[in-house]
Amino acid sequence: MSSKRNQHVVPHDGGWAVKGAGAERATAVYSTKLPAVNRARVIANNQGSELLIHGKNGQIQTKDSHGKDPFPPKG
Repeated sequence: MSSKRNQHVVPHDGGWAVKGAGAERATAVYSTKLPAVNRARVIANNQGSELLIHGKNGQIQTKDSHGKDPFPPKG
């Protein structure tokens, strides 16, 4: 398993799941979105990876980087 797996918060069976990128199974499942986002943020921060939060329709709403981004950003 890669140590830098982006974390996704996605709709799951009427609740919300935290899933590592490419994973078939959820890391954790919650009835509401906020605890799922909080858990995914902790995991992404520990791994130095990206956090991608999806909406009910499955599309990405927000991204949050917990890696070592260059500052100032290029471009």
